Amino acid sequence: MKVSRSIVCTVAAAATAAFAMGNAQAASKGKLGEGLTMYFQMGGPPGGASTLPRQLGAKAAAKAFGVKLMSQFSDWQPQTMVQQFRQAMAASPDCIEIMGHPGNAAFAPLVSKAEKQGIVVTAGNVPLPKLEAQYRANGFGYVGTYLFTGGEITAKSMIKAGHLKKGDEALVYGVFAEGIRGQSAKGVVAGLKKAGLKVFKLNISDQVNKDPSQAVPILVAFIERHPHLKAIGTQQGLVTSFIPKALKEAGKKPGEITVGGIDLAPSTIAGVKDGYIAATLNQQLYLQGFLPVAQCVLTKRFGLEGMNVNTAAGTDDKAMLEKLGPMIKKGIY
Repeated sequence: MKVSRSIVCTVAAAATAAFAMGNAQAASKGKLGEGLTMYFQMGGPPGGASTLPRQLGAKAAAKAFGVKLMSQFSDWQPQTMVQQFRQAMAASPDCIEIMGHPGNAAFAPLVSKAEKQGIVVTAGNVPLPKLEAQYRANGFGYVGTYLFTGGEITAKSMIKAGHLKKGDEALVYGVFAEGIRGQSAKGVVAGLKKAGLKVFKLNISDQVNKDPSQAVPILVAFIERHPHLKAIGTQQGLVTSFIPKALKEAGKKPGEITVGGIDLAPSTIAGVKDGYIAATLNQQLYLQGFLPVAQCVLTKRFGLEGMNVNTAAGTDDKAMLEKLGPMIKKGIY
């Protein structure tokens, strides 16, 4: 996973500012975030493969800064995220981190109300560009993947790993119906089409989002109907983890269909090592937990504007996972 200089500089600058100010504060008043309460939307279920590193990052930041952290879990359901935001506002915390899956329109009236109450709101995992532009000066930032670009990066890695060529058939199984979140799958489509592949699109339903194991029979059926399929791409982390199972049930050998996915669930890591998954986009979810807490503290204590950080630096293959092994075991990925 190659990390771009711009990302490193952004994160380093934020961390340096946070801890320098924190050290000064600690000398006289204790931890920089002491007395602050933050509600934080983690995304999936507690301890889920695509949720745990975000939990650990947020917990570590909260401990370092002295912030009281209140975690919320939604099984990736947009409507639940909206309801959780209402619940968080009712508690009148200092800060709320929201996931952008429901979209700008769904969150706009609630964010407006929270801003009037003096609550710092920021976003993670899926961006809310209109709200970020409107409230950046009040600390509304974004920490996560630049979705369309992440999809393109995944497609590029798939093409290279599978030696895919013009005319090859590919499936992109993505959350196309979820507005902004769908940009990641659209990026995969664009990247594959640019190389001349024939691309089929299949939408991931709310049911599959909640229970990704349901993706297996859907993918098996699609593979059986398309015997010349050469590639499958997705940008849903837990669906990625079930693709190897689908390939096995469809009677496919490792590498027979080139797979590009996202995140580092245990089954995904095993799939990469076994050759069923060629590459997986690493969002560095730990940063998606840590940095929004830092945003809360820096805005509340010093009035700093929202930061915008792209945490997805590239894709991981088998060789890279060997290097990342010790970090992955600690949940820092």
